[in-house]
Amino acid sequence: MHKLDAIPGRTVKTDGNEYLYFSGTSYLGMGCNEAFSELITEGIKKYGNNYSSSRISNLQLKIFEEAEEYLCHNFGSEAALTMSSGYMAGQIVVQMLLAKQIHEFIYAPGTHPALWRTSEDFFAGNHNAWAERALQGVIDSRAKKLAILCNALDPLYAEKHAFDWISELPHDKEVVLVIDDSHGLGVTGQNGRGVLSELKVPENVTLIVVSSLGKALGIPGGVIFSTSAVIGALKKSAFFGGSSPIAPAYLFAFLRAGTIYQKAREKLLKNVSMFSLNMNNVEQFRFIPGYPVYYTKNRALAEKLLEKEILISSFPYPTVDDDWVTRIIISSLHTASDIEALVAGLKS
Repeated sequence: MHKLDAIPGRTVKTDGNEYLYFSGTSYLGMGCNEAFSELITEGIKKYGNNYSSSRISNLQLKIFEEAEEYLCHNFGSEAALTMSSGYMAGQIVVQMLLAKQIHEFIYAPGTHPALWRTSEDFFAGNHNAWAERALQGVIDSRAKKLAILCNALDPLYAEKHAFDWISELPHDKEVVLVIDDSHGLGVTGQNGRGVLSELKVPENVTLIVVSSLGKALGIPGGVIFSTSAVIGALKKSAFFGGSSPIAPAYLFAFLRAGTIYQKAREKLLKNVSMFSLNMNNVEQFRFIPGYPVYYTKNRALAEKLLEKEILISSFPYPTVDDDWVTRIIISSLHTASDIEALVAGLKS
C-alpha cells in the first residue's frame, strides 16, 4: 500500500519516487484539469465552500434545478435528481423500492454496494450467464412487481454487459430496472452519455439509472435519471429532504465545462487507441473496445511494472479478504510518451 500527500495525476510521488500512474477512476482527469479547477474556484467565490441546507428548505438555490435540467437535456432522460454522492443516489432508490413493497428483488452478480439492501445482495459471477437465468426467473415468478438491479458494465474485470434481454421481459408484470452507470457516464455511449444512450425499454419497464458524478466527470456527487413520476416521488421522500446536496460550486463548474469534458474525452479515446494499436500482445488483457480499463489475471505484473517506475491498479476487492484485481487504467492526462513508456515496459 502506498501513502500519498497529494492526489495523483499522470504521475504519482510515493515512497520517495515518482511513477507513471495508470490507475484510479478519474478517467477524464478532471481532478487535475486546470481549466476545470478555475471554474470550481469561480463557483466557490459565488456559492462558498459548501451549502448544507436541505433541498426542500423554504430558501432554495436555483442552480440545483438548472443542473438537473442540463443533465436531462445532455444525457437523454425525462427527469434527473442530484444527490451528495453516487452511494446516496443508489440508496434513495433502494429505499423508495422498499417503500413501494416490491414483491421481488433480483440482483445481478457484482452489483455495486450503493444498490444493496444488505451485504447478502452481493455475489460473484458472469453477468451475461446470469441474465439468461434472471429473464426466465422473471417469467416464472408469481410476483407482479419486481426490481432488477445491476451495473452497466464491470470496471474491475473490463466486461461490457449485454441488455438485449430487456426486450423479452414479460408485459404482464411491473418491472423496475435499476442500473448503476458510475464507471460509464462521461466515457461510454454516444458523446459520453453512458448506458442511457444505448437502452430501449418496454412500456411496462421503468428504467432508473444511478451514477456517481465523481468518476469521469469529477463532481463530488451523484445523479439519478428516470421518469418524472419516479423523480417526483424521490423528491417527496424523507431520505431526500434530510440529506445535504452537492456543493453548488461544483455544479456551477459542471454547467460551464462542456467543452472541457469534450476535449478530455477526445484525448482519452486517442490514448486508448494508441495503447491498443501499439500493444501487440494486448490479448493478455481483458478489455472493452474504446474503454480505458485493461484487466489481467497476472497479479505479478504490478510488481514488475513498479520496478520500471510504472504504478498500476492492484488490490483485493471488494474487501481485503477477496481476490486481487489487477488492471491498467488509462486517463486523458497521459501523454503519448507515457503510453509509449507503458508499452515498452509491458513488452520488456
